[in-house]
Order: sequence, then C-alpha cells, then structure tokens
Amino acid sequence: MFALTKPLYEVLYENIKKDIMSGVYKEGDRVPSEKELSEQYDVSRITTKKALEMLAGEGLIVRQPGRGSFVKQNSSDEEKGPELVESLSKEEKRTPLMIGLVITDFDDSYGTALISSIEKCTTEHSCFLILRRSFGISDIEEKAIRELVELGVDGLIVFPAQAEYFSEEILKLVLNKFPLVLVDRHLKGISTASVSTDNVGAARKGTEYLLELGHRHIGLLTPPPNDTTALEDRIEGFVQAHAEKGVIVDRDLWINNITSTLPNSFRPPNIRHDIDKIKKHLIDHPTITALFAAEYYIALMANEAVKELGMRVPEDVSIMCFDSPPTHIGEFQLTYLAQDQEKMGQKVFDILLKLRNKEDQAVVPKRVLLDANLVIGNSTAPVTIKK
Repeated sequence: MFALTKPLYEVLYENIKKDIMSGVYKEGDRVPSEKELSEQYDVSRITTKKALEMLAGEGLIVRQPGRGSFVKQNSSDEEKGPELVESLSKEEKRTPLMIGLVITDFDDSYGTALISSIEKCTTEHSCFLILRRSFGISDIEEKAIRELVELGVDGLIVFPAQAEYFSEEILKLVLNKFPLVLVDRHLKGISTASVSTDNVGAARKGTEYLLELGHRHIGLLTPPPNDTTALEDRIEGFVQAHAEKGVIVDRDLWINNITSTLPNSFRPPNIRHDIDKIKKHLIDHPTITALFAAEYYIALMANEAVKELGMRVPEDVSIMCFDSPPTHIGEFQLTYLAQDQEKMGQKVFDILLKLRNKEDQAVVPKRVLLDANLVIGNSTAPVTIKK
C-alpha cells in the first residue's frame, strides 16, 4: 500500500497544539503569526494560515484581526458578551478548503471555459484554487500532484497527461482514497470518480450528421489512441454510427497517427509534416468526401491540406471536429461538437466536495457523462458526387 506524506499544515497544526496542551503557550499568550511561522518552518503563508485556522476551528486559539492569534481564555468568554463569542465561534470554524487542479494545458478551443467554471465554483464556496499545468508530461504531472498534496490541498481535480498509463501519483491517491476527480478520462478497472463528455454519443451524433448529408466515405483523423479513453470512445462512436446506418466502415480512410497536437509537439515542423500527411492521404483516397477530426487543431490542418490541394471546403470536402473557440460574426466557423465545459466544471467541483465531506459513497457518482451539442458551421454540406 502506498503512503501519502502528511500535509505540512497538519504537521504545523499538531506542533502548535502540542505546545498549547503542554503549557508552552498558556491561556492569553500570543502564538506566532502566519509570517513568523512561515519563516520558522520554511513553509508558505497559505500553509501557516490553514494551520492557524484549524486551531481556531478547534477552539484552541482566537484570531483577532490586526492583533494576532491568542490561546483562548475560557474564563473571559462571559466578559466578551454572547454576540462577540458567537461571532468569534463562527469565524474560527471557517476553514477555507484548498483545491488543487492539475491540467495538461488549455486554450480557447478547450480548457479555458472549464477552468473558469471550476474557479467560479471555488469562489462561491470561499475555497482556494491552486492551478498547475503538466503540459502532458507525466513527470511534471507527478511532481505537481506531490507538491499539492504536501501543500495540504483538501482535494484534487486532475486532467491526466495523454499517455498509455496513469501516473503512480494518481494511483497513490486512488488507493489511499484521497478526494480525487478525473476530468476527460477514466481509469480502466479502478473505481474512481470522473467527469467527461459522452464521447461515444458525441462522436456518434457527429458521424450521423455527416451520413445524413450523404457522405459515405469519411476519413477519421486522430492522434495515436494509446489507451486514451476519450479518443477510444470517439472512435467507438464513429464506428457505431456507421453500423446503425448500415454503412460499412472503411478503416483505410483513417489516419490515426497525427502527432503534432500531442502535448509539447505543437511546433511548425510537426504541423507541416501532418498537413502533408493529410494531403497525401486525400490524394491516395480520392473517394473521401468528408473528414471527421477528433480535435480542433487537426481540423485546422485538414482545412489547410484541402486548400493546398486546390479543393474547397465544404464544396469538395466537408470537415467537422470536436471543440472550437468562439467565433465572431462573419468569420468562417467549423461544424463542431461543443463540450459543456461549464457544466463539467460544476459537476467536478460538486463531486469533489462530496468526496471531501465523506458523504455516502453509494450516492457519489463514479462516472458522469455529459452530452455534447452539435454546432453546425460553414465547413459541412451535402455530398457532391465527384466526377
């Protein structure tokens, strides 16, 4: 069994509590301030603040703005008056939660709205939100998780790095039943909470739309799936839609090795290589009338490849994808599947609070799937029979 390091704020809390109980600090004595404790223990002010708030919540100290924190004097409570005592009691019991968020990266196409939603929820509940980006690198992700746990976060929201396996740090959290919610992916064979789009249903919805437009030769463009559940589900939805419409899936029309959109790979040489790859694919498979991109930036590369071949979108080739940033009036807009990032953020935060509060596990959902909305833009049209 893996063991988690005790949060620093708990160590600090226990040390001060021990000093109070042993008489090092007597009733009415001032205990060190957040700044003094921070310097003494070489920790952050957030850590010392949380430790002092825990002591106040337990009724061991009284925090007085502008003066400091003092060991509580029970004998003087009556002199303070019932209103002041009640006010101090409520203040002492408020210990803001710290929520850690580890995400690969984000931009306007996906991630920004999700973070905004989570941030809104934490603000409404007076929580601290600490954000770390992993850039899709497992080592950075593991380091970020370790640091946040050591800092003393009360729960973690993790958008796992795109890899063939989940990091050891995530597995530690799961095995130790630490409050954790995964976003966009789920652990196969391991019971942990996750919130994501219904990628099977969304891909099926998008593919059905293309099939209804008359497209029968649809190229599917994806990065290497590599056991990434979101991509596997999108491929499954694509296949299901064909089966339901009685259309044979031609896997020769797929490209499943687009690599420039992988974390840390979005560079001009890699992008150019993938555009050329799509161009060659269209030349080698002239029957293709539509391309379904698993990601927004792959759709942009497909659009460029079509244009460089002297063809038009959507007259010669229709293109659709998952996700797209907001567009302004008059701009070209891709047809895309919009994930409900606002609702996703709300669900993630709600489940994390339930796990943190140790609510009945039977009523805490393990896997939440959200519908995606089909947004029809300028990049798709009924099929045109090629001469």
